[in-house]
Amino acid sequence: MLFLYVLFTAGLLSILAVGILEQRRHYANLNAIRARVLVNGIRGKSSITRLCGGALRGGDLRVVAKTTGTAARYIWPDGSEEPVYCKFNIANVVEQIGIVRRAAAENPDALVMKCMAVQPALQEINQKKLLRSTIGVVCNVREDHLEEMGPTLEDVARSLSRGMPVDGVCITAENEMFGVLKEEADRRNCRLVYADPESITDEDMEGFEYFTFKENVAITLAVAREVGVGREEAFRGMYEAAPDPGVLRVERYYLGGKTVRLANIFAANDPNSTVMNFQRLLNAGAIRPPIFAIINCRPDRVERNRQMGEIVPDLLTEKLFVIGHPTRSAIASLPSDWDGQVIDLGGLDREAEEIFRSIMAEVDEEASLVAIGNIHGQGEMLLEHLEKLGALR
Repeated sequence: MLFLYVLFTAGLLSILAVGILEQRRHYANLNAIRARVLVNGIRGKSSITRLCGGALRGGDLRVVAKTTGTAARYIWPDGSEEPVYCKFNIANVVEQIGIVRRAAAENPDALVMKCMAVQPALQEINQKKLLRSTIGVVCNVREDHLEEMGPTLEDVARSLSRGMPVDGVCITAENEMFGVLKEEADRRNCRLVYADPESITDEDMEGFEYFTFKENVAITLAVAREVGVGREEAFRGMYEAAPDPGVLRVERYYLGGKTVRLANIFAANDPNSTVMNFQRLLNAGAIRPPIFAIINCRPDRVERNRQMGEIVPDLLTEKLFVIGHPTRSAIASLPSDWDGQVIDLGGLDREAEEIFRSIMAEVDEEASLVAIGNIHGQGEMLLEHLEKLGALR
């Protein structure tokens, strides 16, 4: 019996020694990278990560970036990129250790990473143990992931603040919850910088070939300034940076003599961001009446399905298509005073081609289709089908 105790103790000590050695190697890799940027918040993290990588490259810095979300990507110092695959197709914050090790081998001046943690405790571990960022970003505070970070907007703000660097700097374009973020920053001796979107002109935005927000650009400029990159160089790099696959776009598709303008707003998961994106596209003339909407539902995001149903009138929707499962979760939340038409195309076995043909059957000659909710599942299948179909140019 004594032998077993000795063997067990020796095993534990060996595991502890290996863990300590791995931690020291990880910290050495982090310390070899001068600027480490952790992009946190609710909406726009992937876009800001890419913009920051581009802006710093514009200042002739050697930069590695990594995004998650719609399509996780590892972005090399030359701007080229490759997919990041998760074991068992499940994202895990521990994978950041391997990313840091890989990035350190490139001898970069900066590492920009999107925060992949949601739960408050994991956000703190991600900052204190895995990345130890020198510059933090809390791009915004919105009503999403309320099960983990809520239930109130203030709770979400305080949860996101757990990713702020102690004795560092944090940049935000959040206005409503700025006071809460400032309180949390002061607790960590972290300098909170407000990135004013009003400092970005319409002329500045004309250089982008896709839709992005002034808030994202203002945050990126503030990050570049902290690293020592000038405004002109930062904009040059941002303009050249490849957009995220989930970036806000409008593409035209043609079928059977009819045309539909698809506004892909799947990436804006919360209701406020969805309406903001819609208004931006409408004001820019990228979409116009008649306007249809499509909600993709998921069984593990029932609350989000309900939120999408509630905002249908704000999208000036005449006809609503609902796909995925359970569609009832979105349909039941439609406001009683909305008088549009609901077309339930749900059912997990329904093919994307059939869904698109059903939508086009409701179009007279031309219409705009606003895609909202969750991209994964039938939403992703629909986009893949449309990509094969090919957009009009």
